Amino acid sequence: MILPDVRTSFGRDDAARLVQLLAREGEDPGHLEALVAERGIDALLDHPKAARSLVREPGVSRLPLALFSYVALRRSLLDGGVESRLLADYVTSIFLHFASEARVHRIAEHDDREYHYLVDLVEAIADSDGRHGFLLRAHLGNFALWLSGLFPDWIGHRVQRKGGPDLGYYEAMGQTGFQLAADDPFARRQQLDGCYRDAARTFSSLRVAMNRFSDRFLTPRPASPVDRVLRQVVDEFEAHWLQA
Repeated sequence: MILPDVRTSFGRDDAARLVQLLAREGEDPGHLEALVAERGIDALLDHPKAARSLVREPGVSRLPLALFSYVALRRSLLDGGVESRLLADYVTSIFLHFASEARVHRIAEHDDREYHYLVDLVEAIADSDGRHGFLLRAHLGNFALWLSGLFPDWIGHRVQRKGGPDLGYYEAMGQTGFQLAADDPFARRQQLDGCYRDAARTFSSLRVAMNRFSDRFLTPRPASPVDRVLRQVVDEFEAHWLQA
C-alpha cells in the first residue's frame, strides 16, 4: 500500500542541506534557521527557491531522491494552486514507488500479477472485494495519475497512431479509482479516505502539476536524481507501449 509518508522522513540533515542550498540563492541562513525553529522544515520545503536551489546544486545527482522529488513536486503543485501538503506527500510517494518498473504494474510490492492497462484493473475490480479489491481501486487511481502525469506525450502519440484513449480518459479513470478507494472501508481504517477523496476531486490539477514537474525536472542537465532513477523504467516502458 502506498502511503503519504515521505515528508515525515525528512530530518535535521535534510533541513541543514536546504539551508545551505538556499543560502547560495541569496537567502540569509540565520533567518532560515529561525523559520525552521518557528514553523518546522516545511518552511524550507515550501520555500519558493527550494526547487531551483536543488537543481542548481553541482552535486545534484547525489542528492537524496526523496528530498529532491518532494520539493520539486510540491513546487509544481503549489504553482498549480494545489496547496495540500498531504497530496504533495502522496503524489511523491506514488512517484518513488513507481520509479521501479516492477512496482508500477503491481498493486502491491509482493503481488505477482501485473496490470499493464487500466481496463485490466477495471475488469479485476469487478471481480474482487476485501483488501485485494481496495488495492486494485487505489492502484487504478495511482496508475492513471502516473501515466497521464509523467507520460502525456506518449498518450498523445498513441492517440495519433492508433486512436488510443486521450488524457480525458485517463483523468476519468483516475478519478473513479480514487473515489472508489475513498469509499472503501479499508481506506477509512487506514485514515486514507480523505486523501483519496481529495485526489479524486483535484485529479486534473494533480495531472497538470505532474506534467509541469516532468517538463521542468525529468531531463535537466546535469542529470537530476529524478532523471537518473527514471532511466530504469523508460526503456522497458516505451518498448511495451510501442508494441501495444
